[in-house]
Amino acid sequence: MRTTINLEDKLYKQLINQCVERYGTSKKLSLLINSCLTRVLSPAAQPLSKAIPGPVSVPPLKIEQRKTESYIHRELEKKGGLLFAVIDPLDHPSLDAAVQTAKNADEAGCDAILIGGSTGVQGKMLDDAAIHIQQNTRIPIILFPGNIGTLTKYADAVYFMSLLNSQNPYWLSTAQMLAAPNVRELGIEPLPTGYIVVEPGGTVGHIGEANLIPRNKPKLAAALALAAQYMGFRIIITDAGSDPKEGHVPLEMVAAVRKVISVPYVVAGGIRTPEQAKNVIAAGADIVQVGTAFEKHGNVRKIREMVDAVREGAKQKKKV
Repeated sequence: MRTTINLEDKLYKQLINQCVERYGTSKKLSLLINSCLTRVLSPAAQPLSKAIPGPVSVPPLKIEQRKTESYIHRELEKKGGLLFAVIDPLDHPSLDAAVQTAKNADEAGCDAILIGGSTGVQGKMLDDAAIHIQQNTRIPIILFPGNIGTLTKYADAVYFMSLLNSQNPYWLSTAQMLAAPNVRELGIEPLPTGYIVVEPGGTVGHIGEANLIPRNKPKLAAALALAAQYMGFRIIITDAGSDPKEGHVPLEMVAAVRKVISVPYVVAGGIRTPEQAKNVIAAGADIVQVGTAFEKHGNVRKIREMVDAVREGAKQKKKV
């Protein structure tokens, strides 16, 4: 249904500014207004799974636009360390629970929401999750793809990743070739990302057929990260896999990677506590990704403790 709304000039200008800041264009004003009205009129009035909206028209971004990437650099300049919350809808009991965790992460001060992780997160499930997370949060939504199907036009950007230590060419460049036209057509911003899997690697290491970087070989990780930067990747991720018993990437490895690269550096996998997040940032990471810990303890207070720890780690990093 369509209707006409008469807005005061001052309010209209404010909405336009917010729209450009969030989406990079004023053409999504109707999407922003729908999101605002949804929050005001329907705060948990009905289950999200029964209130899925119809398709939203999203104009394609121009190729040269890098709104999310610029946001990441801008926030790093201000804060020194960022926290990205990973939302894997398959790891939550319901869509409502996944969206609530994302909403809590935004309220607690996280800097971006990542959607994905599992290869099964695609199609209508992914669209529904992205739509509702977009309506309930203000921070960028970045896709963390498990394969070429983990794409939706309702996200702001996608980690356009190459699994650099895979032994299968599919994960190095074939999947990227297959996905690239779709990314362009959907109008989501690609973030060129070099992805490195460290022992034990978990499911991603197994599916990606990775030649895992040994935990006691930090120089190998650093050399591969530097090669990735030289090849043009603008974000580097080292990932120990989902919820590894061995814990997150060793701090010695984090420091070694940080020493040789100058692009944003993300550490993922196994960061369970605020103390661990602080130490990883202090060791040299720019961004930490947390998923499993928020699935288990995803209330605003717990997530804010992690955010505060990341900011404290950034202060310690500056002193070094």
